[in-house]
Amino acid sequence: MSQPDVWEEALAAFDPQDPLLQSWRETGAFDHVIVTGCGSTYYLALTAARLLRQAGCHALACPASELLLYTDAICTPGRQYLLLTLSRSGTTSETVSAQGRFKSRIGGTVITITCDSGSPLAAGAGLSFAIDAAQEKSVAQTRSFSSMLLVVQQLAALIASHDLAASRSLPSFCRHLLERYGDLAQALGEDSTIQKFFFLGSDALYGIACEAMLKMKEMSLSYSEAYHTLEFRHGPMSMVGKDSLVIGLISPEAAKHELRVLDEMAEMGAKVVAFARAHIENHQYVRLPADLPGWCTPVLYLPVLQLLAYHHALVKGCDPDQPHNLSAVVSLDDI
Repeated sequence: MSQPDVWEEALAAFDPQDPLLQSWRETGAFDHVIVTGCGSTYYLALTAARLLRQAGCHALACPASELLLYTDAICTPGRQYLLLTLSRSGTTSETVSAQGRFKSRIGGTVITITCDSGSPLAAGAGLSFAIDAAQEKSVAQTRSFSSMLLVVQQLAALIASHDLAASRSLPSFCRHLLERYGDLAQALGEDSTIQKFFFLGSDALYGIACEAMLKMKEMSLSYSEAYHTLEFRHGPMSMVGKDSLVIGLISPEAAKHELRVLDEMAEMGAKVVAFARAHIENHQYVRLPADLPGWCTPVLYLPVLQLLAYHHALVKGCDPDQPHNLSAVVSLDDI
């Protein structure tokens, strides 16, 4: 619920007039971008890579462990790389080690987005964006993830020469969504007939669907999966029934096809909710602002989904801040 205020801090952390940022833009010494993280921040990397591709960059997302262990398979000789590392704590072992290996082996520019300005990851980057106000005590990431995504959106928009002023309204839109749809998130989260959760999203929204899946899985220890929307027909929908909730993150570009998938899931007996930027006739829906540019909107899909996982955790008697078997930072001494 603190996200609207913290998003203000996140937007302030990204200064397009920063001399280091301006110098990096003017130099332009890269032709490929690798975006990396672990767990939630790997899913953030998936969304970041698609936003960067929309901005005209050749971008690839990969888990930090893959970049660390298979550097030569990911970084092709003869190309100039920019590495974008993502980590809430800035201390995750694989991400810190992957950044160090990239610098010594590949030698490209490194940009870090984190929630700890004093972390090893921030110290080892050529350019760092830190949102210290987004740190949280909970193991499960909520405001940290969304705040880092805000900075990702700003970076991609800057590269694409979009007007960054469009993002100033995002905190107020976040507040509206939490107030307007908090009751819906609670009602669905407390619905004991729902035993399976499916989150569907395509393009930049696939990473958001994956993060929503992870929040539900780790907070409430529930059956939860994420798929590209139209891919859901190719096998996974065999699991759908009256015990299922299917949530579609609808993109304006493919709304016709994505809504058809939701129609089919409703016919199979599932409860269906659409997150969309337009009025939806046949299903429950969360209405997102229609007058924002597309690069601004991925972050707005998150807060209500996080509330859904929170309420489902409570009704199952789980502690949403201390998921079973998990810790806030994964530290591997031998990696």
